[in-house]
Amino acid sequence: MIFWHLGATIALIRYAFRDERMDLRFLAFGAVLPDLIDTPLGFVGWSEFQNVRLLAHSLLFGAALMVVVLLTTRRGRPRKRWMPVAIGVLVHLFLDAMWNQPETLWWPFLGLSFTTTGYETVADYLGWLLTDWKTWAGEAIGAAYLAYLWVNGGLGDPETRRAFFSTGRIGVPIDPA
Repeated sequence: MIFWHLGATIALIRYAFRDERMDLRFLAFGAVLPDLIDTPLGFVGWSEFQNVRLLAHSLLFGAALMVVVLLTTRRGRPRKRWMPVAIGVLVHLFLDAMWNQPETLWWPFLGLSFTTTGYETVADYLGWLLTDWKTWAGEAIGAAYLAYLWVNGGLGDPETRRAFFSTGRIGVPIDPA
């Protein structure tokens, strides 16, 4: 789900790295990238995979993305801009509790197949997903943090919002630990 991944990833990484200059646009992109890749593939290939967590939900994908960033950027601004994408992908795996789907998390090291959900059809899977209280609780937590950033960052103001979308920085200080 989108708010859980966006809100929780941004909160975790802002407070772990304490970098107010991190480009949150790139972090947010990384936070949803595995779902942007795997969900359409999973729905189209449901009869084969019976899951929407596939290759982009593997450690191999996150690690490969990080290696690509390290090999294609130099220290400084380009690396600082692109590394949050890889970090966002890895946090996504944590937030999805991918350790519960080891065949997918460790793909291809445990074999070439992905963990299945056990649901025969996409409709069955969506029915479960849309009624799962944990999914909605995560969405509420993520949305609450995003709302906090929106209000405290003054993103209701068009000029402030424009500045955020051009820089990826938000004017919400990170409280010292």
